[in-house]
Amino acid sequence: MKLNKKAFGLATGILTGVIIFVVTIYVMIKGGGNTIVLLQQFFWGYNISFTGAVLGLIYGFVYGFIYGWIFAWLYNIFIKNKAE
Repeated sequence: MKLNKKAFGLATGILTGVIIFVVTIYVMIKGGGNTIVLLQQFFWGYNISFTGAVLGLIYGFVYGFIYGWIFAWLYNIFIKNKAE
């Protein structure tokens, strides 16, 4: 079974973006979040705020889409080679 690269990338991107958004809002409300602050090293402009949550949503979607697309592409290559 082949994976649709665009669909898998979209699903992965949406999921990653929403997770980063929700976790950032949760940490903003509850406090703490020493680990989530490390995203500042990877995402330019990210911080624990509503603006940071929106930036995390965008960055998460972009990176999630790229990595999901690459995963589906590699999966399809390996499945094709295994079937032959």
